[in-house]
Amino acid sequence: MRPNFLLLLLLFITTITNGQEAQSPSLNIGDPAPPLRVREWLKGAPIQKFEKGNVYVVEFWATWCKPCKAAMPHLSALANEYKNKVTIIGIDIYENKNTSLEKVKAFVDSMGSRMDYHVATQDSNFMVADWLEASRVKDNGIPRTFVINAEGKLAWVGHPKYLAEVLPKIVNNDWDIKEALAKRNLYRHLDELDKEAYYELLRYMGNSEKPDDLGKPDSALLLINEMVRKEPKLKYASTISAITFSSLLKTNPHKAYEYGKVMLVTSTYDDPNYHIIFGNIKEYSNKLNLPAEIYELGAEAHQAIIDQYPETVDVPKHYHEMAGFYWHANNKLKAIEAEQKAIEALKNKKNFSAKEIAAFESGLQQYKNM
Repeated sequence: MRPNFLLLLLLFITTITNGQEAQSPSLNIGDPAPPLRVREWLKGAPIQKFEKGNVYVVEFWATWCKPCKAAMPHLSALANEYKNKVTIIGIDIYENKNTSLEKVKAFVDSMGSRMDYHVATQDSNFMVADWLEASRVKDNGIPRTFVINAEGKLAWVGHPKYLAEVLPKIVNNDWDIKEALAKRNLYRHLDELDKEAYYELLRYMGNSEKPDDLGKPDSALLLINEMVRKEPKLKYASTISAITFSSLLKTNPHKAYEYGKVMLVTSTYDDPNYHIIFGNIKEYSNKLNLPAEIYELGAEAHQAIIDQYPETVDVPKHYHEMAGFYWHANNKLKAIEAEQKAIEALKNKKNFSAKEIAAFESGLQQYKNM
């Protein structure tokens, strides 16, 4: 039996992180910051250690990481805004074997003022081990930001997009470390419960290769209701929301729509799960008779992910799929509008293929002929 691709992805994430997540981090909020162990400073004056009385931001990145590159101008703006109050340090990690130090230097130079803070490359694997792995950061992914307060203690860990909200409180001594620690521990606990839920719900999933095998969605929903009754904060967690939404699509599409509308604006320990909405709709569009409101919901989810991650997601693809959803919803005008945006976004990319443009233009013509 093979579950759908979204649930396989969740299983993969669970498998590679389960051993780590089950353990308590050896580096947590409130602990003294580990030392800086770098191979070479590429930009800015070398920093030997964290000085008491100063606030530091340690940002982990790599040259291949699109979200990292998208965050760099924002980090530069914060470095300028908090000049003489905060020191921002970018640490290059996870580089491909064929990426030489010279290539990393060339990348840093090419960024210019968009990367206007201290930059270094890590010494061996020390920074990854001492910071990312020790703190049990979810999937050890990058970009990842650590803030060290004026007392030399780790005050916050997270995605750099939240830094503008967090940093002023830490600089102004309005940051409650105990509260931040409690919240981080809660999020870790919810994440572990959500991963465990996958294995309990696995037996109710259908075989994605058999159109008529939709599993046992009613049984899945009953078990989910019991899980959420015990821990209400799980209701919109990744695994729970994925299986809830797909099960409701199979049993009561209008309830799936109502649940999905809340999903679009609700986060637990992660961002709202936009991909779960449009991914499941795409998965079941040829297996179920889905109403127009579901396809409209899928289009909203595509727009939401474009709005939140315009610099990192495949914008043309999202608009193209959005157009298809509107077409299924019999909304000709919005299908045309979305496909036109797909074509415009594709033409704005540095490299695009004539085949892609032709496919998008063919879709546009189809919608105009509806």
